[in-house]
Amino acid sequence: MRYFKTRNIASTACKKGHIKINGATVKPSRDVYPTDKVQVRKDQVMRHLTVLDIPPNRVGAKLVDIYRVDTTPKENFEHLEMLKHAKEHYRKQGAGRPTKKDRREIDDYLDDTVDDDESNS
Repeated sequence: MRYFKTRNIASTACKKGHIKINGATVKPSRDVYPTDKVQVRKDQVMRHLTVLDIPPNRVGAKLVDIYRVDTTPKENFEHLEMLKHAKEHYRKQGAGRPTKKDRREIDDYLDDTVDDDESNS
């Protein structure tokens, strides 16, 4: 069952204990069977999946949703939204040293203004 982009990322998540099948932490080599309940912790959200069937051959990422059902409670996603808003609260915009993202936005803005000044001359 595919939920991560690469096998290496999925294997690392298993080793860190971010993946559980039927409530038990699993190793990367663990097989998945129909009706298994899989819990995957990704992006600070515990997602709940139910395996419907196992494809006979490997399938692309777009076709994987046919073989599983996402039963993640909405509260888990609401918790993620609250975390995003909490991060904004810690540092007010314009206060203190700019973050890497802020620095890039400033550089892009300054590059645009320099280009505009040169084109007007």
